[in-house]
Amino acid sequence: MSKHTALVYKLLLACTVMFAFGFALVPLYDVFCRYTGLNGKTDNTPAVASKRIDGSRKIHVEFIANIDSGMPWNFEPDIAQVDVNPGQVKVVSYLAVNHADEAMVGRAVPSVSPGQAAKYFKKIECFCFVEQPLDAGQEKHMPVQFYIDADIPEEFNTITLSYRMYPVNPQMASH
Repeated sequence: MSKHTALVYKLLLACTVMFAFGFALVPLYDVFCRYTGLNGKTDNTPAVASKRIDGSRKIHVEFIANIDSGMPWNFEPDIAQVDVNPGQVKVVSYLAVNHADEAMVGRAVPSVSPGQAAKYFKKIECFCFVEQPLDAGQEKHMPVQFYIDADIPEEFNTITLSYRMYPVNPQMASH
């Protein structure tokens, strides 16, 4: 076997290993986030309302909304912030407006920061659980009913709930 053939085999092996590593990064990242509490992913299953309210303190909750680039929607929270007692159920809404000339479907992906607080942020009802169809020109108020677990550590005084709206329509997903 010549030097060139050996080099070609080594390069092909390196490419294969890099491809396999890249393919494995997503599940590895999910495992890493689960164990470290990073990334702020929330549980996308509905929670049951808390029975215990901690009236001795307040948590400041901020709301942020973003849309995927090229998506012709406005998407914003009705209020920018609210103070809640841990365990207290609160309802806030986000407004979505479809400025496209056709009906579109969007899907909101939530994120909580700091990431370690995500496990204490419990959504009872959320528009992020289902796809959101909007006709051309339609606007829609979408509620989020949530509470913050009363067992949240004292170090968390401010939590930010952020949603990013993505298009579900195949022709919009390529933008």
